[in-house]
Amino acid sequence: MGSTKHDKPAKREIDILVLSDLHLGTFGCRANELLSYLRSVKPRMVVLNGDIIDIWQFKKRYFPKDHMRVVKRLMKLAGKVPVYYITGNHDEAIRRYSPARLGNLHLVDRLVLQVNGQSCWFFHGDIFDATMKSAKWLAKLGGFGYDLLIRINHVTNWSLQRLGRPRMSFSKKLKNKVKSAVAFISDFEETMAAIAVHEGHDVVVCGHIHQPEMRTIHTPKGSIRYLNSGDWIENMTALEYANGRWSIYHHEQLPAPAKRAIQSRPVATAFTLS
Repeated sequence: MGSTKHDKPAKREIDILVLSDLHLGTFGCRANELLSYLRSVKPRMVVLNGDIIDIWQFKKRYFPKDHMRVVKRLMKLAGKVPVYYITGNHDEAIRRYSPARLGNLHLVDRLVLQVNGQSCWFFHGDIFDATMKSAKWLAKLGGFGYDLLIRINHVTNWSLQRLGRPRMSFSKKLKNKVKSAVAFISDFEETMAAIAVHEGHDVVVCGHIHQPEMRTIHTPKGSIRYLNSGDWIENMTALEYANGRWSIYHHEQLPAPAKRAIQSRPVATAFTLS
C-alpha cells in the first residue's frame, strides 16, 4: 500500500545524539527549530553536554511554551533511552546534586563512553576556561552582553526575513573578525585535546564555546579527535554518531524536504560506560 500525504516521515535512527548550549530560558534560544530537529530523529542515547537550561539568566516571567516543549521532549526521550545531563557553567547550580540518577536520566559532571573500542570523554569544557576560574563575574557580565546582542540580532533578522533576505549572526561575525576571540577558540581546543590525551582518551567531546567543530588535533603526547557540538542559538548544530562515524548536523544546512528524506540504517554499535 502506498503512503499518503498524512503519513509521518520516518525518523532518522542514530546511535548517540549530543546536544549542548541550548540556553533554554533565554531570548536567543532557537526552541522551535530544536523541537523540529528532535522530532526528526530517533536516538539510542542522548548526551546533553551542558548549558541546557540557562540558570544564570533564568527569569520566571520568561520561559515560553516552546521552551517547555523542548524540556518535555527530552524527558520523553529519557523515558525510552539513556539520557546523560552533563552540567555546564550556565547550569552549574545543579552540580551540587551530581552524580544522581532518576530512571534513565543521569546527572553527571563528565562522562566516558567506550564507542567501538575508542574512549570518548564528554564534558562541557568550562572547568578549563581561565575566565571561568579566575573571573566568573566577568564571564557572567559577558553572558548578559551576549544575550543583549542576540536580542538585537533577533529584531534585525525579523526585518531581514520580512524583506526576503537571509538571516545573519552578529556574534558569529564578531568571533570570526576579532583576533582575540579566534585565539581563545584555538586555545580552548588545544587545551581540551592536551588534557584528553593526558587522560588516555581517543576522542574528546565538548561544548561551551558555541563553535561546532570536528577535527584531529596533534599534541606532543599524541593525537586525538576533537568534537564540539556547537549550540542552538547561533549555529543550531548537534553531534550525531551513526553507522560507525561522527558527524555534525546543521539544522539550516538542508531544506526541510531533504532533511526528511535522509535515512540512517540502524547498526549494532557497541558503546559501554567506563
